[in-house]
Amino acid sequence: MIRQAGQDPVPCVADSDPASRHYLRLIELARQEPRRVCVVAHPCDDVSLGAALQARDQGLFDIVLVGPQARLQAVAAEQGFSLDGITLIDTPHSHASAETAVCEVLAGRAQLLMKGSLHTDELIHAVLCTQGKGLRTGRRLSHVFIMDVPRYPYPLFITDAAINIFPDLATKADIVQNAIDLHHGLGLGEPRVALLSAVEQVTEKIPSTLEAAALCKMADRGQITGGVLDGPLALDNAISPEAARIKGIVSPVAGQAQIVVTPDLESGNMLAKNLTFLSGAQAAGIVMGARVPIILTSRADSAQTRLASCAVAGIYAGHLARRTAAEARA
Repeated sequence: MIRQAGQDPVPCVADSDPASRHYLRLIELARQEPRRVCVVAHPCDDVSLGAALQARDQGLFDIVLVGPQARLQAVAAEQGFSLDGITLIDTPHSHASAETAVCEVLAGRAQLLMKGSLHTDELIHAVLCTQGKGLRTGRRLSHVFIMDVPRYPYPLFITDAAINIFPDLATKADIVQNAIDLHHGLGLGEPRVALLSAVEQVTEKIPSTLEAAALCKMADRGQITGGVLDGPLALDNAISPEAARIKGIVSPVAGQAQIVVTPDLESGNMLAKNLTFLSGAQAAGIVMGARVPIILTSRADSAQTRLASCAVAGIYAGHLARRTAAEARA
């Protein structure tokens, strides 16, 4: 076992629970990437600082810590963490930490961004607004959970459960495309995407069924690319082949979805937490749609889940770097 002071033990591949098989593959893939730099915004508690140090020590990336230096040093001393050889950027408070971290990315000195012990809204505001445009792209930001669910044969992506509260159709199209891009970026191939609702029939009484049908047609017209979409689908016939068979749904997605797109943030958040706390799943996650992947971690996450979030971001940062290099050569 690998242990840092104040942290949960992180299992090595050899002694890990087989339920985490998907995460172990991602962690191993991330270790094979060139060491990039992750800037960590305001890691002023034991969990966020420990997670960043753990990812660094596991070989996922190098780190730059942004926050009040006295607080960072105090947390490190209290937990027995060593900050030797790590770049620290001193800031007076969390707002400044978020803006400074974004500026490190804009200056090209970091290729990943990680949330510390500040509110998500505070970091996202800096991502969107620092120096006018921040880290914006042509896409809306969205969050993707990468779930390692016992008894489910694939990593299960759930989106969006953390950023967009009530997304409209255009935002949902970006949410879907972000998740598809991540699936490809992790080397998982073309995903099967289920657009969830309470029922599988299109009805004007349930707006999410209309949006699901519209998203499918957008994919038919090339407005969403890289995935196979179907919807509306209820959750049971999206992930259970038997449920799909009983209901007579014939589809390349039904019963074997790899990405599930929920109608709104509340339903997505409840689904992810249901799987985590009632089904023993683990829920890594990152924010997509910015210039670089953004790692969001929670105090409730296990140490391995936090590490898996870092691994996912590290792999995707490598994917972005290779894509940018290919575009420059073209």
